[in-house]
Amino acid sequence: MDALAAYSWFGQLSLVVSVVAVCWTMVWQNLEHIRLQQFFARNFNRRARRLAAIVDPFLSVTFEEYEGGRIKSSDAFKEVRSYLTTASTRGVRHLRAESGGERDGGGGDRLLLSMAKGEEVPDAFRGATVWWSADAVPPLRDAVPWSRASRTERRFYRLEFHESHRDLVLEEYIPYVRKQGRAIMVQNRQRRLYTNIHREGYDDGWYEDVWTHVPFDHPKTFDKLAMDPEKKKEIIADLDMFRNGKEYHDRVGKPWKRGYLLYWPPGTGKSTMVAAMANYLKYDVYDFELTSVKTNTELRKLLIETKSKSIMVFEDIDCSLDLTGKRKTKEEEDDKDDDDKDADPRRGGKKDAKSKVTLSGLLNFIDGLWSACGEERLIVFTTNHVDKLDPALIRTGRMDKKIEMSYCDFESFRFLARMHLDEDVEGHELFGAARALLQEVNMVPVDVGEHLTRKSVDDDAATCLARLVKALEKAKEEAAKLEAAQAAEEDGAKGIVVQAKADDN
Repeated sequence: MDALAAYSWFGQLSLVVSVVAVCWTMVWQNLEHIRLQQFFARNFNRRARRLAAIVDPFLSVTFEEYEGGRIKSSDAFKEVRSYLTTASTRGVRHLRAESGGERDGGGGDRLLLSMAKGEEVPDAFRGATVWWSADAVPPLRDAVPWSRASRTERRFYRLEFHESHRDLVLEEYIPYVRKQGRAIMVQNRQRRLYTNIHREGYDDGWYEDVWTHVPFDHPKTFDKLAMDPEKKKEIIADLDMFRNGKEYHDRVGKPWKRGYLLYWPPGTGKSTMVAAMANYLKYDVYDFELTSVKTNTELRKLLIETKSKSIMVFEDIDCSLDLTGKRKTKEEEDDKDDDDKDADPRRGGKKDAKSKVTLSGLLNFIDGLWSACGEERLIVFTTNHVDKLDPALIRTGRMDKKIEMSYCDFESFRFLARMHLDEDVEGHELFGAARALLQEVNMVPVDVGEHLTRKSVDDDAATCLARLVKALEKAKEEAAKLEAAQAAEEDGAKGIVVQAKADDN
């Protein structure tokens, strides 16, 4: 009887164990779905953070130099850096010096000072004290060799503050810092002339700086530009409309940009027109060298790194890329791709050093989705052969204003005479002779100005005018000879045709 009871008890125990095992299996499977280790770790970390907040109640915000996967410089970083040029100089032992801007009549000997790496400075705002520090992460040793991160430090600023001031710092102090930083950037702004650089071996464009620059100190202004006064007023009015057109562009949903096409023969003042526009608007100038841009992707990276209030210049666009011929068919593009592959040096061919920037890539750069990356920018094309450009490149919407840079006319000549000779010479006999010749001979303003320039201290207005008249007379004779030669050639061709018809008869 005792054995029977023991057996019954053992059976009941086995049943209970089986039920528990089944239940545990079901529970464990569900626990695996919710990742039990992470569940316990998360709860532990929460309690650890609460304990750490009691010991160290300070929070931090980091402003890194680049954003968007290091594809674009951070505006917030630049604004903080500008703000710290004034806020950080009060109690810092080690400072970083940079050249001054245009305030007080230019850079001169003035320096902009900010704290060096590793320094820390306090700042007060509405009763709260915060701390700024500057630091940098060294280059990554195991990064891909061609990446920017493998060759440059990743700089950043860190802002630390007490947790009790969280709302004040995030909602009021940081916007205040950025606003003040922008104001200081405008105040200390030094206008620059940029050009794009390309380093062999970095075809993807990921290097420290895609632009290199020098101060923009070109002296040409509209007051010194030889051009018909009415046309000059028209251009200035158009620039004013653009500069004050933010509200209009926002209302109609257009990127705040405008395209200019400057065309006509060399020496008519296309480059000096760009300089006058930049000086009038007080914009930076980006001189695009398209032959050194290897791909459409690299072209987009250049666009992203341009600043607002700038002029993007593509000089001699008809010579920069193959934009003058007929568009290639799909089959021709495929054949070209095959040729490029055959020319791959890894396959024993020659390296193709030509730019792979296409017309489509340039059009998207000017008027596509990427063109909205930034605002208040002019895009200027210059060309000597406007008839050779693809119509899609210069249509309205891409090139909104087309300016014909003509040969020297009377108004331009009168302006150049006053500017170079520094006296009123309109009553001079040679002035009238030069004026009459300019109506018969095409001469560009730069050549007229060169002839009117005094070559020595003994030169007077009469000498300069005589030199110009002589050059115009010589140009008139050469033009007459060329016209006579062309006429003779045409007459000869007609004679050959007539003789051929006579022989056929």
